[in-house]
Amino acid sequence: MRQRIGTILSGSLSEGFVMRINGTVPLEKIKAGRFVSIVSPNATFFSLITDLQLGISNPDIFLYPPEDSEKTLLDAITPRALLVKASIRPLLMLENGHRMPVKSIPHHFAPVFEASEEEVCLIFGKEGDQQKRFFTIGTPLDMNTPVCIDLQGLVERSSGIFGKTGTGKTFLTRLVLAGVIAHRKAVVIIFDMHSEYGLQARSEGSDQFVKGLKTLFPDRTALFSLDPSSTARRGGQPDEVLSFPFQSIRVQDIISLQNELNLHPTACEAASLIESRYQEQWLSILLQSKTRLKELADEVGAHPESIAALYRKLKQIERYPFFYEGSGTSHDSIIEKMLGYIDRGISIIIEFGNHTSTFCYLLIANIITRRIHRLYIKKTEAFLGSRSPADEPQKLLIVIEEAHKFLNPEAAAQTIFGTIAREMRKYYVSLLIVDQRPSGIDPEVLSQIGTKIVAQLNNEKDISALLSGASNTTELRTILASLDTKKQVLVLGHATPMPIVLETEQYDDKFYKKIGGQAVSAAIFNSLFPESKIQTTAGKQKPL
Repeated sequence: MRQRIGTILSGSLSEGFVMRINGTVPLEKIKAGRFVSIVSPNATFFSLITDLQLGISNPDIFLYPPEDSEKTLLDAITPRALLVKASIRPLLMLENGHRMPVKSIPHHFAPVFEASEEEVCLIFGKEGDQQKRFFTIGTPLDMNTPVCIDLQGLVERSSGIFGKTGTGKTFLTRLVLAGVIAHRKAVVIIFDMHSEYGLQARSEGSDQFVKGLKTLFPDRTALFSLDPSSTARRGGQPDEVLSFPFQSIRVQDIISLQNELNLHPTACEAASLIESRYQEQWLSILLQSKTRLKELADEVGAHPESIAALYRKLKQIERYPFFYEGSGTSHDSIIEKMLGYIDRGISIIIEFGNHTSTFCYLLIANIITRRIHRLYIKKTEAFLGSRSPADEPQKLLIVIEEAHKFLNPEAAAQTIFGTIAREMRKYYVSLLIVDQRPSGIDPEVLSQIGTKIVAQLNNEKDISALLSGASNTTELRTILASLDTKKQVLVLGHATPMPIVLETEQYDDKFYKKIGGQAVSAAIFNSLFPESKIQTTAGKQKPL
């Protein structure tokens, strides 16, 4: 029989309820963010504990508070005079077997219980359902019951994973993506800035290694590399090597780099004038004009100093070995290869290797996403015209880190990522953004994020940005403030029926086995990546 932890004393539909905690319940077990059930005769209210408060029934006790040494007096006072109260926010109710928003209140002195496993499954679904919609990402605080997110709901709209540096955003992202790939809810393109999603990655704060998505799903993922030598040194072999002609870079791709390059608006205007005159050859013409920048300015009608500044800033593109002078339609080939993988349901991990500058990351992500999105529009229009299931595009989820650099107020209105975030999967494409500074993201874009998975945040601006427009803002702030630095998250939005705090799933051998696939054993892992020097031992991986 489950334990009764308290009794409802007072409250309202708008403000939530106050519970008196039973004196027999250890206070250490009652934590902000804990999942509880308020049981009324005709309904059950599934709720979160949002705050805790010490109270007292007789103010005279304050005149002579007992000391710790006066144990007998303290024990005599505790049962009746001292109160421990909890603020509870009902978020969902079950009435006559139906789940619905909270539109009523429980009766006086309604009992409050720990939520049961059956109730959790009823609300959040259970992994292993026929449609494979649900995927476990953690357990409620102080419970061992798995809680699932709705993967279908996750990919239907853009989503985000947020948290300050060191809270495990990358591991959580890898966990969520493993579910998406395993259950085939979308094809994923990951712009892997630090090579943490493909082969393997070091567990933060230890010498252990964990398997990447390419290792877990060798038949469902493809590794595209900008730095094949780096991939080889880490024991892998890319499926494709990325390279781009200068003609693949458009002015639209440069606009989002305005802050990164410290470009004056007049320099961006000059780039547009060159592109208007020379079309796809604009960058080649600019980079070849070292000794004739003034003449180029006269040709396009731009200020010479703006052209010179643009030249100086973009000259660094020539230093990257994966950019080259091309011709014709050669810049379409790598995008066509990507679409070939996507059409076969194979996700793509784009590794940057040693090219980890923010400039490089932003530029490559813009080039690829812009062209993929444009082709997806054509595929969607063809499907709407034919209405044939064979023509329906694969759902595509694009994963970007450092999202505030793509989606800040200046860039979001002009770049492809802002367009995708606002479209809400109109063309079968959505974003998964990973970021430690949500306050830097355009508020309009942030409001379109369907599902938010939030680790610890300390900056008040970041918290305000994430919770803007949400109901129960005060309570959610309290919950966020109580999260541990690692392995605790607040999940809210489209993929979950109610906000909930979770201890996240462990990304270890047990998880590998649950996910399935041929990458479970160390023998297969080492046969795939013989130079990786990783072995599996008793639930963990260590370098040899």
